[in-house]
Amino acid sequence: MPETDHRARHVAIIMDGNGRWAKKRHLPRVAGHRAGVEAVRKIVRAAGDLGLEALTLYAFSSENWKRPEEEVSDLMGLMKRFIVSDIDEFAANDVRLKIVGNWRALAPDVVALIEDALARTAGNKRTTLAVALNYGAQDEIVRAARAAAGEGAITAEAIEAHLDTADLPPLDLLIRTSGEVRLSNFLLWQAAYAELYFTDRLWPDFTPADLAAALDQFARRERRFGGL
Repeated sequence: MPETDHRARHVAIIMDGNGRWAKKRHLPRVAGHRAGVEAVRKIVRAAGDLGLEALTLYAFSSENWKRPEEEVSDLMGLMKRFIVSDIDEFAANDVRLKIVGNWRALAPDVVALIEDALARTAGNKRTTLAVALNYGAQDEIVRAARAAAGEGAITAEAIEAHLDTADLPPLDLLIRTSGEVRLSNFLLWQAAYAELYFTDRLWPDFTPADLAAALDQFARRERRFGGL
C-alpha cells in the first residue's frame, strides 16, 4: 500500500535566488548572499521545532568556482563568519554540524574552522545540519564507487554506504527555491525516491512558514517507491 500521512525526517534545500533577490533591489550580489545567510539561520532554528532529524543545504557547489573571483571570495568569507558566529547557537540548540563534499580541498583556514566546528558539535543529537561545500553529486558517487571497489563488489548498497550522507536518514524531500526546476548536481543518488518541491520564492525570502508548508504538502503525498 502507498505510504501516506508521514513525517519527513530528512529535508534538503537548493538555496537558489540570492543574486536575483539582490538585482530586484538594485543591490550588489553579495547583499543577496548576506540576506541568504540570514534565511539559513531562520531555517536552521526552525528545523528542530518542525521535527527534522537532518537538514542538508547546498551552500557551494564544485561548479561555483567558475563564478567571478570576487563573488567566490565573498561567499567563502560569509561562510567563515557564519561558522564562527553560529557555533555557540548550534551547541545551545543541540545541532550537529556535518559537511558533505570535498571540503578538505578548501583553503587551510576554512578547513581549520570546519574541523573545530565539527568537533565542537559532534555530540549534539537533536538535528543534524549538513552543509554541502565544494560539493557535486557526480563526484560524490564516483568517490563512493571507488571506495566500494576497494572493499570488494560494487553494489548499490556498497556505494550507498560510502556516500557523504551515509550516516543521515534517507532523503525524504528536496526543495528548490527561485522557480528553477532542476537538481543541479545535488544529491542525485539520494534523491532517487525523494519527493521534489519547487517554489518561486527567492531564497532570502524563504521563511520557516514556507518550510512548514512544504512539509505539510509532503505529508499529504503518496510515496510509492516504484510500487503500485
